[in-house]
Amino acid sequence: MNQHTNAIANRLSLRQPQRDSLEILARICEIIDLDKSADVAQQLEIIKSEFPTVEDFERDFPSLCFALATGVGKTRLMGAFIAYLHRAEKVQHFFVLAPNLTIYRKLIADFTPGTPKYVFQGIHEFATRPPQIITSDNYESGVGVRNDGVDARGQRLMFDDSPIHINIFNISKINSEVRGGNSPRIKRLNEYIGDSYFAYLAGLDDLVLLMDESHRYRASAGVNAINELKPILGLELTATPQVERGTKTEKFKNAIYSYPLASALTDGFIKQPSVATRENFNASSYDEDGLESLKLKDGIIVHEETKVQLEVYARENGVRRVKPFMLVVAKDTEHANALMATIESKDFFDGAYKGKVITVHSKTKGDEKDEVVEQLLTVEDPANPVEIVVHVNMLKEGWDVTNLYTIVPLRKADSRTLVEQSIGRGLRLPYGKRTGNAAVDRLTIVAHDKFQEIVDEANRGDSILVTGVVIGKDIPEKKSKVVEVVSKAVQVITGQTGTGSDTTKQKPLFTDKREVEVATTTLDIIKQEFERLPRSSDLNSPEVRKELVAKVKEKIKVPQAQFEGMEDKLEDKRVEEVITKTTETYVAMTIDIPRITLVPTGDKTCGYKDFDLDAGSINQQPMANNILIQTLRENKQTRLLSLASDTEKKLEDYLVRGLIDYNDISYDDDAKLLYKLSGQLIDKLRTYLTDEADIRNVLLAYNPQYVRLIHAQMQEHFVEEATDYEVHVSAGFNVLRMSAFNAPEDETPRPFRQPVDEKKNIRSMLFGDFDKCLFPVQKFDSDTERRFAVVLENDKTVSKWVKPNKGTFQIHYSGDANYEPDFVAQTDDGYYLCEPKDEREVNDEVVQTKARAAAEWCKHASTVAAEPWHYLLIPHTAVDETKSLASLAAQYTVHPQ
Repeated sequence: MNQHTNAIANRLSLRQPQRDSLEILARICEIIDLDKSADVAQQLEIIKSEFPTVEDFERDFPSLCFALATGVGKTRLMGAFIAYLHRAEKVQHFFVLAPNLTIYRKLIADFTPGTPKYVFQGIHEFATRPPQIITSDNYESGVGVRNDGVDARGQRLMFDDSPIHINIFNISKINSEVRGGNSPRIKRLNEYIGDSYFAYLAGLDDLVLLMDESHRYRASAGVNAINELKPILGLELTATPQVERGTKTEKFKNAIYSYPLASALTDGFIKQPSVATRENFNASSYDEDGLESLKLKDGIIVHEETKVQLEVYARENGVRRVKPFMLVVAKDTEHANALMATIESKDFFDGAYKGKVITVHSKTKGDEKDEVVEQLLTVEDPANPVEIVVHVNMLKEGWDVTNLYTIVPLRKADSRTLVEQSIGRGLRLPYGKRTGNAAVDRLTIVAHDKFQEIVDEANRGDSILVTGVVIGKDIPEKKSKVVEVVSKAVQVITGQTGTGSDTTKQKPLFTDKREVEVATTTLDIIKQEFERLPRSSDLNSPEVRKELVAKVKEKIKVPQAQFEGMEDKLEDKRVEEVITKTTETYVAMTIDIPRITLVPTGDKTCGYKDFDLDAGSINQQPMANNILIQTLRENKQTRLLSLASDTEKKLEDYLVRGLIDYNDISYDDDAKLLYKLSGQLIDKLRTYLTDEADIRNVLLAYNPQYVRLIHAQMQEHFVEEATDYEVHVSAGFNVLRMSAFNAPEDETPRPFRQPVDEKKNIRSMLFGDFDKCLFPVQKFDSDTERRFAVVLENDKTVSKWVKPNKGTFQIHYSGDANYEPDFVAQTDDGYYLCEPKDEREVNDEVVQTKARAAAEWCKHASTVAAEPWHYLLIPHTAVDETKSLASLAAQYTVHPQ
């Protein structure tokens, strides 16, 4: 990467596919002359010599297509292209084509400084003198730049003070103007310069043409006219480098780079598309209307569950809330209107969606269309009531929303078309990256009748569908709710209870409205300004108490006189008493968790653990030589011409030579394991083949399959360990935040000691009735966790415990992956991080890596805490209500290395 591409890529935070595209452009600029007089045929041959996917420019000028998947960032790449060409090639004039009005407006916004997605943010050349944006709406107000910036009549023109000029035009408008053989308006004479704007552009010697979503208008009359502009270079951007002509699909011949959806999915740039159905669903049991009704209702079930999951995620992680919406794909305009009437009726979920539905189709006109467009453009705004959009093939490129989570396709289409056409608008991630939360990262298509077809399609190598979900199993049929649970400390001090129905057994300390205000203010100031203290008990020291009292008094000084019906304010002595009591109670009802960030660093030990090969699927028979040769050629192993010409002294070498072709396998480091596993596969062959020639035959015929089988099993035993950790110890302790859970709408907290019969449903249950837990309501991921809570409550040495909120710990065990232990407990002699785990998973490498990182965290926490910290990894078989925490610690403490 040269200095310009590197600087621009870093400034614009380009993703790898964008960086790759920018590097290709830089290389193109190195190997061909960007000149209007250059030989186009010669330019093509030069480019083909390095980029064989380019067969033809398909234009009268050099034009290259960059095919990037939806959601990866084509507009930002366009900005990077322009910045590079200006910086490295001194290009000043750009002409950007948009396929429709929506994208045209979006491009203007994205090229305008100060907007949320400004494409040149960070490019210093444009910081003080931003590019001049010339559009279909303003170009006639003055053009024709001379070096002195003055026109023939001595008038100063609009394009005289910018480093570059970016022309943005709507190609659909040009197309409409050339119908019937007319000249588009941009080619008509311009009153300001006595020549056409088109002629002005065509006369520029450095014009670069950029075509957004170029598949939408490739063969249009307007684009054909663009050839006359004679740009020095054309850059096309699209997610689908092909055009449909009837039943035929014609791929672009000038595609120089391709980054498909499957790659974007693998790299985590887009949501995980999934298809949903019902368990044991039989489509033949439904007529067309019944199936449609079921899909609509199940779409609502998915939508409502997603709403709750997104809200819980936002509350848990302190990020903005995402308002999801559902897209219904209708057959035609009449069908769309009927669907809207159905969804808004009283019979559909008791009229819950009245006023929350809009339809989008070609027959929407006038003011109604303007209103619909406005609602579409603001559908991400929580203030917008729209939750369901019904459309008839109208929502295409340019409508870049991130909050489409559920799609219900009711149009007939084959499985591949259904997938590709339906999901494009829903792939963008609301937080810009994967969160690791399945509900936040998933786009769900409700397609009961097409479920198996789509799943089969997903098994294709290039499909982007990766998973299926079952309504009633993966997604609960019962409507969920968000349950907010405040800590017991907050409940006892202020009386605030959240939405969890279980409450503490203690009465609130304060009931007087003025006292509650003082107590609440005290808690706020502790959170905002006193978390820096080494431990919460320092809040009780005279020096800190004096400072805290002063800050609380200052904060409440104005509001004190504003209580309705209470003109008198609390006496200073009582204010101090409330602050003291609040502080003492808070300290008694919290656990000091040190602020320590642990990040793996230094050299990493990578490799494969020893294991035994599972060869249960091996039962192949010998093939005839001629079939063998054909099979091997198809797998591109052309050196294997016959059995006689390709023999290895050791049978294992047939497999080892294929395995060492993988980039993640080192022969020097892994040879012992490679020969062991290859030998185990050959041992399996020997159980049913007695002739060595037959064994060689099978090893040759099925070599690729066997190599992949061994490699796939090796991946399950890959080890990556940090040799050291970087530790950041910050002053202070973590203050308990409100917890948020999702639960069935009718779920109420149940006694945690009560055994659970339906253990598979435990994740949807709420539990309460705790004495030592710092929150009155908790959720458990397993019955083992529930039983461990009983252990903690029974143990007399345990004074308090909690299941920590997400983000409480910063224990990075592998790259950015963060580990959150299940329990934190405080006893008379120390603190414990506890992880009850299924016994079968205890020795899993990831579990062990987390354990080592947590033990390291405890080692450093012990240096700043009043008492030592310990990490316990406890197999579920050891969790017995008769055990004490001390007895479990004696056996299952993980010590730092």
